[in-house]
Amino acid sequence: MSILKLGTIYGEIMKIGDLAKATHTKVETIRYYEREGLLHEAVRTMGNYRVYNVEHLDRLSFIRHCRSLDMTLEEIKTLLRYKDFPPEDCSNVNALIDEHIEHVAVRIKELKHLQKQLIDLRKNCSGTGLVNQCGVLTELSKASRAEQGSNNLEFNHVNGTHKFSHK
Repeated sequence: MSILKLGTIYGEIMKIGDLAKATHTKVETIRYYEREGLLHEAVRTMGNYRVYNVEHLDRLSFIRHCRSLDMTLEEIKTLLRYKDFPPEDCSNVNALIDEHIEHVAVRIKELKHLQKQLIDLRKNCSGTGLVNQCGVLTELSKASRAEQGSNNLEFNHVNGTHKFSHK
């Protein structure tokens, strides 16, 4: 870890709060990305403040964009490795993206199924009766009792996580 005198390169270095503001990222998230190895460790000032440069800004922006595309941290780490140490060709990058596209297609299918379930549930209530006679609440209660009695503890909630199998 090197020591840098803050203020020597005005405009090219920034503290963690400045980086957070510039990338719309929480400070805790920046520290997490550093711990996880996605973001290179920042140099420290003599006062032990982390300072970041344009490379950090670009890399964090890249990470944020990948996250906005719902990529996992493992996928992003892999892409960053390809960026940092480019292979001869980009076939592995394309394979990673193809796998991610397939995951998105599966999620879309799951979300459409979820939407249909919710629409069917909504049809159970006109919205004009008393809450204690609400068809939606009645159906939700019936379904939760049925799940409680079954051995099937798997929940079908679409939460956006997936496993990345490409190495």
